[in-house]
Amino acid sequence: MTKFRVIVFLLLPFFSGLLKAQPVEPYISFLPKGSDLSILVQSVGSNPKTLAKYKSELFKQPASTQKVITALAAELELGSDFRFITRIQTNGSIRNKWLNGDLIIQLSGDPTFTGDRLKSMIATLRQKGIEKISGNVILDTSIFTSHDKAEGWSWNNLTACYNAPPSAAIIDDNCFYTILTPGKIGEKASISKSSNIPVMVTGDVKTIAKNSNDFNDKYCELDVSYSDKNRYHLSGCISASLDKMPLKFAVIDGVEYFSTILKNQLKQQKLTYTGLLLERNHKTNTQLTLLASSQSAPLSELLAVMLKKSNNLYADAIFRTLGAHYYNVPGTWRNGGDAIKQILRKKAGINLENLVIADGSGLSRLNLMSADKLMEILQYIAAHNTQLRIIEMLPIAGVDGTLQNRKSFNQVPFKETIRAKTGYIQGCYNLAGFIQKFDGRYLAFVQLISGYYADRQDEPKNSAIMRFESEFYKNFIN
Repeated sequence: MTKFRVIVFLLLPFFSGLLKAQPVEPYISFLPKGSDLSILVQSVGSNPKTLAKYKSELFKQPASTQKVITALAAELELGSDFRFITRIQTNGSIRNKWLNGDLIIQLSGDPTFTGDRLKSMIATLRQKGIEKISGNVILDTSIFTSHDKAEGWSWNNLTACYNAPPSAAIIDDNCFYTILTPGKIGEKASISKSSNIPVMVTGDVKTIAKNSNDFNDKYCELDVSYSDKNRYHLSGCISASLDKMPLKFAVIDGVEYFSTILKNQLKQQKLTYTGLLLERNHKTNTQLTLLASSQSAPLSELLAVMLKKSNNLYADAIFRTLGAHYYNVPGTWRNGGDAIKQILRKKAGINLENLVIADGSGLSRLNLMSADKLMEILQYIAAHNTQLRIIEMLPIAGVDGTLQNRKSFNQVPFKETIRAKTGYIQGCYNLAGFIQKFDGRYLAFVQLISGYYADRQDEPKNSAIMRFESEFYKNFIN
């Protein structure tokens, strides 16, 4: 008996060390002064153990970790097999190659819809013998209403491709490319784009020397402004040392863009109409006949793209669709956020009522989330992953998505071990996901960093955050 007590006494420090939470404070010095950190690491299971905790109750901007919340709500409400469906319908009838009535394109906010799919749908009309339409061509955008841009989006990012507004009318990602080519020093740069892109891009960009000492050149930055009907104007300067500069811009007016492409497709396939091409933003009770339809891939595939590539357009189209589906009214930013809160409360037992959910992508700076609440989301996902399969959709360190090249995790022992959603907006470096142990079990972790700004010329960009992550998280690997 005495010998047994001695062994237990000797092992107590060992077991207490296993149960003791990892201190976070020693690692904060890796971050630049002024950074504010929230951390929470837990085991996964019915009785999770907290392995590290620091200011986890504070509200912070979640950035793209918000997409984990959007994904869970979408799976619970819409289901893995949900598909966006675009329909061409009519309130009339076909006779002698005439469609006597209106041609109605019922848009669904499908973020994957393409010009090729539209072309195929119009070809179906031709196969049904339609050559002329005696009425109007109507774009039914009633699935969504109100603004296509969320509150809290940075105004100076609105023309960026990753900020494309999730209109009901989406085609080819609502994004287009241009090429800016410098001229001789002092001369204007030239702008080129594909002729089949229905936007206007003009410019007054000056070509300057690579290391110009001119004070005006130093602060002459490339900029873009926007006016109605998808007209863009480039100004500022470009270095003569560049061969050319590819640029990607968001389509601001989705309906105008879709309408122009539709007109061109109808013309190319020699299908004419006597009326007007109009937008209708309200539902009709008129009995309609289906002429053609096109559907997206199932939701599970869309969520995988959304999470791995951090696709904002997918996230926000799904977000507004949740509002429309849950409340059976046109989707808005407000009812999308309310729907997510109700869905997670009723179907997952997670209360997000005092948090701010302004969009589905995390682009809005009005979003507010805590590490504690994100952890509740992760714990639910882990407990129900057999049905949800969301963990498999997350980026894998050193393998794919937004974690493929993250320097803190793309080498052993982190490579293939961490699955997590990244989140970045200026000043924020966030993570929410899982560390897989050698026995297959998971640890869940949330990292929310705000106020991050590294301006050291002697180090590579973001070396501070990479140092922090690699040093801190190695405590939880195996």
